[in-house]
Amino acid sequence: MADPQVQDNPASGVAMEACTLKRSMSVWNCFTLGFSVVSPVVGLYAIFGVQNLVTGGGWIAALILSLFMQLMVATVYAELSSQFPIAGGAYKWSRHLVGPRAGQYAGVIYVSSTIAMLTTTAYTGGMWLSAVIVGGDVQGSTAVMWGAVFLLICTTVNVVNQRVFKVINMLGVSAEVLGSICVALVLFLFFRIHPVSELFQHLGTGLAPTSLAAFLAALAIAGWAFIGFDSCSTIAEEAHNPERMIPRAIFLSLLAVGSVVLFNSSALTLSVSHETLVEASATSDPISPIITSTLGAWAAKPFLVIVMTAFLSCGSSVVNYVSRIVFSMAREGNLPAFFSRTTRTQLPRNAIAGTVFMSGLGLLFGLNDGAVATIIAFGTGGLYAMFSMTTGVGLYARLTGRWNPELGAFRLGKLGLVVNTVAFAWALFELVNIGWPRDYVAAPGAAWWQLWAVPLVLGTILTLTTLHVQIGHRRRMKQPPGGAATDGLQG
Repeated sequence: MADPQVQDNPASGVAMEACTLKRSMSVWNCFTLGFSVVSPVVGLYAIFGVQNLVTGGGWIAALILSLFMQLMVATVYAELSSQFPIAGGAYKWSRHLVGPRAGQYAGVIYVSSTIAMLTTTAYTGGMWLSAVIVGGDVQGSTAVMWGAVFLLICTTVNVVNQRVFKVINMLGVSAEVLGSICVALVLFLFFRIHPVSELFQHLGTGLAPTSLAAFLAALAIAGWAFIGFDSCSTIAEEAHNPERMIPRAIFLSLLAVGSVVLFNSSALTLSVSHETLVEASATSDPISPIITSTLGAWAAKPFLVIVMTAFLSCGSSVVNYVSRIVFSMAREGNLPAFFSRTTRTQLPRNAIAGTVFMSGLGLLFGLNDGAVATIIAFGTGGLYAMFSMTTGVGLYARLTGRWNPELGAFRLGKLGLVVNTVAFAWALFELVNIGWPRDYVAAPGAAWWQLWAVPLVLGTILTLTTLHVQIGHRRRMKQPPGGAATDGLQG
């Protein structure tokens, strides 16, 4: 395949030499990016309380299964990134292996879902920032304001210098180690009051009507914790020896986060009574009460700072992650060429600014509780749509001979087809499972459109993209033979 950094893109009229990124990321930097995007602290807060309320307990088995199946998906990403280490990752793979139209659908889904993910991180991260600085809970317009402040900090980290971004990432990983591993280790060694078998008890005693419904819901919720490892593939053009480093970073980030989330969840569950666990899970912060009831009230503020630092690191990494997808799409002509421009230091500041602006608009949904819940739901569902499409593209390209995985640096041989098939089946199942309307998972009294948020938003995005593609096709058909033009769909 030709080097994407030295081609001309007639659609955008931009010379690719002017749209390259600086190779300054080591495998450690790539790993910390993936680790921070997935973030054990953020992931734990996303699932812990909801799991306990919905299932009643015993959801660790679903968490283990979800992690294992996500490793299958990560394996396909590792194979693809070892052969096609390009900024934009899955968007570019779909375009290269299937065609420009597939790439456009992939790009729209990818950008939409990751923007929703960034909006969610900013909205919840702003609450933690407010809690540390002024204390108390925030809602409505105040929550939106703090979310905007959070986004501004994350933007500054990304546009100033890559060294600043790396330092913030290191602080975030350090906070994760201190807040996740050390605290959980203390709880497990000195405050555990239950045997390990407690982790597999009480399934079906929560809001879910049956044990099967509880397990399926637990699988859907567990999926929220194991997304973001694909961020490593989007920065491939900034990594040294990406064919080998990116697959390693993908596996390391997912395995590290998965191990920490499993251990933390277990330590918290085993350190308090089941009644206390359910009671804490019904609050907006299900973890801090457990920490203070075991370690003491003195631990509240330090733990708050640790959580806020982890969220800031996560937010900064998500900005980096999404902006590279925007940059790649703009370079191909599927977004305005303005977003593909880089600075003298080869930093895509325009793409970063565009990413933050779109996420900032999404924050306005925070003025309505129902609307922000829809954004949060789609952020996860949209990413599983992307996992389904990427693994599906990989499987299709294997079977049709469009892709020979044996040419990549990371090879599985005949096992690769089996892994790819399993990964595609899982991603498709989990997409449906996450999008399935469950009133016992949503907020009490949620409107019908909130329950159907994932299929409604995804369907709308696909419909609008199809209209755009068809209009573009008709315009090209009307052009005289030999006429000027290629657009972003021309590969």
